[in-house]
Parts: sequence; C-alpha cells; structure tokens
Amino acid sequence: MFGIVLSAFMLLFGIFLKLTKNPGFAQSKKFAWVFIAVGLLSLIFKIVNYQ
Repeated sequence: MFGIVLSAFMLLFGIFLKLTKNPGFAQSKKFAWVFIAVGLLSLIFKIVNYQ
C-alpha cells in the first residue's frame, strides 16, 4: 500500500514540476518527465501486482 501511495506522489510531483511557474523549481523542471514516467510505470505495475 505504501508503494502505491509513493508512486502516486511521484506522479503528482512530476506533474507539479511540469506545470509550475515558480522560479525556485527551475533547476528541477528538467526532471519532470522522469518523475512522471517512473511514477506512472511503478503505479501501473504495483496496481497490477497488488494481491
């Protein structure tokens, strides 16, 4: 259950980085697609393998 929450948080954080206009996150914006991809893939696989 913790893994699903963590994956969802990574996905939401990636979306936040992609959409934010805050200059404080300017250095991290290039990692937005990485967070989105890793969060989405791990969320899908955790839901599929959830027993």
